[in-house]
Amino acid sequence: MPRKAQTESLADQQAAPGGAAAVDRALSLLAAFRTGDNALGLAELAARTGLYKSTVLRLLASLEHAQLILRLDDGRYALGIEVARLHAVYAASFSLDRLVLPVLRQLVAQTQESAAYHVLQGHAPQLSRLCLYRVDSPQPIRDHVRVGDLLPAERGAGGRVLMAFGAQGLGPGLSAQDRQRYAAIRERGYYAGVGDRAAELAGISAPVFHADGRLAAALTLTMPAHRYDERHVRPVLEAARQLSAQLP
Repeated sequence: MPRKAQTESLADQQAAPGGAAAVDRALSLLAAFRTGDNALGLAELAARTGLYKSTVLRLLASLEHAQLILRLDDGRYALGIEVARLHAVYAASFSLDRLVLPVLRQLVAQTQESAAYHVLQGHAPQLSRLCLYRVDSPQPIRDHVRVGDLLPAERGAGGRVLMAFGAQGLGPGLSAQDRQRYAAIRERGYYAGVGDRAAELAGISAPVFHADGRLAAALTLTMPAHRYDERHVRPVLEAARQLSAQLP
């Protein structure tokens, strides 16, 4: 009889409800590859997934047959050509609005406030932030920014996040005050403030990143100042992480 593992593998801990255990475990091997990994040995794959080496070998045989994994001459394993083909298919069919808008709608449903997706526009010192996507609050009293509007890059929650996490937040021309402000935002992982862009408005914003770590956008929740609620920070952070996990 096969030995029962003393601790569950990552695949077993995060098993898909109603899914197939073998598929979950095979996918965990693909997920074990991280940015900067050229190839991994059997021991490293077993350690990262929590699977027995004998199980890893069986799964690798299937993945290699499907060209998702390539076995190198030195015995290590690399991602196969089929991964590149699937990435090309995904990139060709990728639609940012199909990814961003559902997350914004979910955030608005959770908070009842307005959510937007801002990107930097222009070049220093003429920087601004563009509202690329937005879902309005269902409440009658709200700010009235529209998709396509340009807003200051140096004010407001979204602007603060874009500056702090972008290259501009590390530039040599910053004042000591701005350096301290942006460093604090990076350390906290988000910005929340009242009256930054307009006295009657409040905002909470978190960065969204590409898969390679580059800043993609700021996901921002805005509301009238009197409705500011610290409890909205968590759903904003969760929504930003969800988008970061899906962006190429």
